[in-house]
Amino acid sequence: MEITIHAVAPERRKDRPKDAELVFGKVFSDHMFLMDYETPQGWSNARIVPYGPLSLDPAAMVLHYGQGIFEGLKAYRGADGRIHLFRPLENMKRFNRSAQRMCMPEVDIHFHLQAIETLVRLDADWVPRSKGASLYIRPTMVASEPHLGVRPATEYLHYVITGPVGAYYPEGFNPVKIYVTDEYVRAVRGGVGEAKTMANYAASLQAQEVAKKKGYTQVLWLDAVERRYVEEVGTMNIFFRLKDELVTPPLSGSILPGVTRDSVIHLAQHWGLTVHERPITIDEVLDAIAMGTMKEIFGTGTAAVISPVGQVCYKDKTYRVGNGGVGEWSQRFYDELTGIQYGDKEDPFGWVHTIVA
Repeated sequence: MEITIHAVAPERRKDRPKDAELVFGKVFSDHMFLMDYETPQGWSNARIVPYGPLSLDPAAMVLHYGQGIFEGLKAYRGADGRIHLFRPLENMKRFNRSAQRMCMPEVDIHFHLQAIETLVRLDADWVPRSKGASLYIRPTMVASEPHLGVRPATEYLHYVITGPVGAYYPEGFNPVKIYVTDEYVRAVRGGVGEAKTMANYAASLQAQEVAKKKGYTQVLWLDAVERRYVEEVGTMNIFFRLKDELVTPPLSGSILPGVTRDSVIHLAQHWGLTVHERPITIDEVLDAIAMGTMKEIFGTGTAAVISPVGQVCYKDKTYRVGNGGVGEWSQRFYDELTGIQYGDKEDPFGWVHTIVA
């Protein structure tokens, strides 16, 4: 399928903020990619147009029944000026897994990547040049068919927007404080927890507000049945360093399979570290902190990459992790991953995809 490009005239392009002024998710680039799906014809009308409002019928099914998915990845500017994507096909594959779970049409992964490459090349000036800043890429699909009635839609809109970003958390690469909730749950096995769908994030908002009011950055979710087993943090997967063993909860159907999570596991195994994907209870976590065998905790995700955890709150009791600072392994994983992403370090896994100008 051809991609039609309607470029913004140079004199009408937006002013780009300085890299030092960037925050996360506030500024968007000049263009966006869109294409339409209709049963049984399939995908059509692939186009890049000026960034702007979408036109949806008030009866669009996404607004009533929640058929919507998205992805998140980044474009990085290397020291040589070239633009890199990090494992983009893994995001495209996960996008399709989310689509399957939400009864939505899949997008050919190679065409999806081609569309993103074309969009990023057109808005290449928006890719920041400072280390630590990047261009965030948000592919999205929504049910656009105007219809009231609970069933999968027959029409969909797929679009991709981008925008330059700085650090996801105000703390930057510094330890965050997380709040463990046993009052609210995010997802249950057999539900849509493993899909990157809007409803999962809406379900997290109330607990997140509780945590925020108590002075915590994120929520650590427990399983929805027993409320004992650790699952994930609101926007990240979670890892625990128990002595010299790396532990992360298994992908059991209620946890998002993170690309950064998978990358950390691959790196750890490559370095000869012991990694276990196994259930871990909040009691085991807190006991290990009390005994000093919990050396560090960190979250992983596209937005923050690696986020060290310095403090955990459970049942209104606060536990300091290690010395409260950045752990040795957290720093090592962060340095290695960002080094590969920006092209400063060797990429032994072939993870970096360079966008050819």
